[in-house]
Amino acid sequence: MSICVLKYFSATAQDLDIKSVIEFALGVAEKQYHDVKEIFRSEGVAIPLGFTEDDVDVNAPRLLSDAFALEYVKHMASIGMMTYSAALYISTRADVRECFHTAMISTIELDKKSTEVLLDKGIYMRPPYINLPEKVDFVKDQSFLSGWFGERRPITGLEITNLFINMITNSLGKALIMGFSQVVQSKDIRKYLIRGKQISTKQLSVFGSILKDEDVDTPRSWESHVTDSTIPPFSDKLMLFHVVSLIASGIGNYGVALSTSPRKDIAAHYARLLSEIALYAEDGANLMIKHGWMEEPPRAADRKALV
Repeated sequence: MSICVLKYFSATAQDLDIKSVIEFALGVAEKQYHDVKEIFRSEGVAIPLGFTEDDVDVNAPRLLSDAFALEYVKHMASIGMMTYSAALYISTRADVRECFHTAMISTIELDKKSTEVLLDKGIYMRPPYINLPEKVDFVKDQSFLSGWFGERRPITGLEITNLFINMITNSLGKALIMGFSQVVQSKDIRKYLIRGKQISTKQLSVFGSILKDEDVDTPRSWESHVTDSTIPPFSDKLMLFHVVSLIASGIGNYGVALSTSPRKDIAAHYARLLSEIALYAEDGANLMIKHGWMEEPPRAADRKALV
């Protein structure tokens, strides 16, 4: 999927510095794809069909700006770093560990390159600043955990970080869904995407209101980076899979944020919104099954059936 998306971004990029980062990202994705494919081949494992050249039209008009493509690459690099570190941790076989180790190093380099260009272009979204603590302090009473009633304590640095990151990912996802909804061909998938835009808008409002109440800056939105093109650069299958994959990443982010937000009102927001996007992800999976696009992952043998 990444190869298809990056080929399109590379073909439509106008800024040469951003195009260079996109092409580096494409090289990383192609190598990772090749390395995993070779391990599967050597073991006689069925290679997933995934996506092919039929799922991307590199000649389609620009759907998203270069700035969006660059931020997208950085976001996908962050997902890659988390995914590959977890995969490396649970892997034992030397060649598999080497595969994930190489992928991790390449993805770290991709994050570095994308961050440098974002800074050079003046479009890097700097997180909010907070005053540095001058001494160690300890929580005095249970009011540190309160949030619904009485006086609420100021938001912590970690709570700010999670809210800010989740606003960025929601804003990127919303813009991507907006673009996809303009070009998708299937009516039921378009309806699904429109619903996703509404969910993102609501969740951005929730996170933004918390930060604004604390007089903390919020990140900019990406809606203006979607063009007016209605010609699809990707297949409906790829666009639906892409959205469902991003939701899965979002669920992970919300889970981390929930576990590191002591203030009860913030934790309650995450719990409520988490259930909402989990249901949305399930509906996306049902659409993939309906259209015959969901490849079944390997599973344990059905011993009862064998008996």
